[in-house]
Amino acid sequence: MLVKMRLRAALLHVKQRAVKVLERHLSGESMDFRQVFAIIVPLLMDQAFIILLALLNTAMISASGEAAVAAVGMVDSLNIFIFNVFIALATGGTVIVAQYRGAGNSTAFSKAAAQTIAAVSLISFIIGLTVSGFHSQILSFLFGKAEQAVIDNARLYLIGSSISYTLVGVIEAVGGALRGVGATKATLWLSLIKNGTYVLFNVIFLNVLKMGVWGLVYSLLASRLLGMVCSLIYMRMIHNTIVFRFKDVIRLDFSMLKRILFIGIPFAAEQMFFNGGKLLTQTFIVLLGTNALTVNAICNSLSTLPQVGVLSCNLAAITVIGQCIGNRNYNDARKFVRSFLVLGSLSVVVLILILLPFLPSLIGLFSPSPTIIPSIKIIIYITWAATPLLWPASFITPSALRAAGDARFTLIAALTTMWLIRVVLGYVLGIILPFGITGVWIAMIIEWGVRSLIFHIRFRGGKWRNHNLLG
Repeated sequence: MLVKMRLRAALLHVKQRAVKVLERHLSGESMDFRQVFAIIVPLLMDQAFIILLALLNTAMISASGEAAVAAVGMVDSLNIFIFNVFIALATGGTVIVAQYRGAGNSTAFSKAAAQTIAAVSLISFIIGLTVSGFHSQILSFLFGKAEQAVIDNARLYLIGSSISYTLVGVIEAVGGALRGVGATKATLWLSLIKNGTYVLFNVIFLNVLKMGVWGLVYSLLASRLLGMVCSLIYMRMIHNTIVFRFKDVIRLDFSMLKRILFIGIPFAAEQMFFNGGKLLTQTFIVLLGTNALTVNAICNSLSTLPQVGVLSCNLAAITVIGQCIGNRNYNDARKFVRSFLVLGSLSVVVLILILLPFLPSLIGLFSPSPTIIPSIKIIIYITWAATPLLWPASFITPSALRAAGDARFTLIAALTTMWLIRVVLGYVLGIILPFGITGVWIAMIIEWGVRSLIFHIRFRGGKWRNHNLLG
């Protein structure tokens, strides 16, 4: 009995200490740590689910051969480039919705949500139509030196992907609006529906029916259509914070669109040029052969595993900082950014320590040829070592700056570092010097470091506070 009482007292003491630490670092006048965790935990689960499913899907397509893996990796580098444009435009909506939420204007944030869906849907439809119509020219321009088997698989996957762009655009716009009001549980469930059915269809079409890239196309179209329908039904019939009406989507409000696009367009341009640089480095890798493409695709999947916590902090920062800016509490904004950076770095360290013993098994999921395994391990060791030091600061801080309306600076800084360091240095290290695919990845890590320094200096100053998005 005495032991139980002492144990209960010890647990109570630990709990009290933990609450004090959380109140000191994750609570402010705008919101307390319980509200912050209510936003960040669903995002953490969502990002973990997305990354694990991406890993699983890459592993499943590997059963169709290295040409299929290389093709999917190539096209996905283009898809990521395009999807990030949709996410960037949706983020403009997130910022405006969050700031109006912080200011307590429910009519305005409901209108901002509808206009976000209208803008992203229209733009995603136009991009999808363009990519579908010019798929051969795009593949020839970007990956013309790839082997014919790779190109044939890539053509099929690109057409299927482009048909789904409008579906993805609607899903991202709804998610952006919901994150703006802190409804991250809803975004988690909608993501589970879309991605869970994607895995289920992949098991059926890839593992059971052995349909290869065709099966992957059927899976993504079916799952994204279901995701879009569920997102719109949720907004219209279930969600009660945002008042959503379809007529508000059709009826454009150019004043509200201007506010959304003030954030969304610079961020979209940043993502286009940033991911365009990544896409250009992919063309370097094509010159190194199919083995290098396969290494790059596998490393892209594995390198993101420790970033789950940072990705959730990154998304949470937009909502939390946006709401702080909406009620003009800049001290809270600074405090929360520092806390998110520490939290993100700690999460990376913990995940790396957990994953490191299982790295050989994780690599084995992709069934790579023995000749490329050493290259995969070297890249993953280097990347995982640098991630906790550089990745959180290079991505969470600019998200906070965008949430404050400082999108133009983040655009200029990101483009400068991408093109001068990741692209140019990547070409020098990977192609001119004898470092190959490893050199391309080292250049990317160096670029993280420079980004971190630039954004840290900006945030320590006060110019990011000089924006008024609400009028």
